Amino acid sequence: MAKVLRMVFRNADGKAVTITLNDPKDNLTQAQVSSAMDTIIAKNVFTSSGGDLVEKTYAEVVETTRNTIYGTP
Repeated sequence: MAKVLRMVFRNADGKAVTITLNDPKDNLTQAQVSSAMDTIIAKNVFTSSGGDLVEKTYAEVVETTRNTIYGTP
């Protein structure tokens, strides 16, 4: 099973920008994620084609299960 942390921000143009991190810790808290997102915005760590990230929208952990039916991936 694959697991990712998906953090979604709004940029200066008002468009959604998603940053995805593989294999987040199992005991990750809302406060830790919110703080990390605040740091990304405050330190201007990333930019996008629509400008700087200016607002947190939401964050989620997504788990994906894969079942190979034929062959080797």
